[in-house]
Amino acid sequence: MRHVTVLPYNPEWSNMFEAEAAVIQQALGPAVTAVHHIGSTAVPMLPAKPIIDIMPVVRELDAVDEREQAMVAAGYVCHGEYFIPGRRFYTKEVEGERRFHVHVFKEGTKDVERHLAFRDYLRTHERPRRTYGGLKQSLAWEYPFNVSAYASGKHEYVKELEDRALRWYKNQQTKEELS
Repeated sequence: MRHVTVLPYNPEWSNMFEAEAAVIQQALGPAVTAVHHIGSTAVPMLPAKPIIDIMPVVRELDAVDEREQAMVAAGYVCHGEYFIPGRRFYTKEVEGERRFHVHVFKEGTKDVERHLAFRDYLRTHERPRRTYGGLKQSLAWEYPFNVSAYASGKHEYVKELEDRALRWYKNQQTKEELS
């Protein structure tokens, strides 16, 4: 049974992302157009589970499927789409602890935009970041050995945040296009 641990923000998470992004880029090869640090560990000052979420963006998912053995050789376990159509999901443990989640999406998809919007919104909006961090800490305390209850407990707030983040993100893009 996995323990739900939410820790204060750790600046080392950024370095862990950079090192692992290079491993993933090497494993997936030229199909990768970008590799993004997403999720709570990508947001300074946000408490998080110490699992680095990485989002490689690729031209075609078929190319990722062809490189599955390279990901396995890099220490990853492949979970296929894992409940999100159009995604390839991988996990990696280090010293017996889950440390990396890799969410591969094709460029131009709504999932890429959704993840980047959520990350960037929390990076620039302190009040929702604090509220979300407090909720995560509370749920981890309440459900220390129930990952499903932890995820379920934050689901509604995450959906609300995603909606706000997407509106904000699209507004930011429109402003950039006009300038």
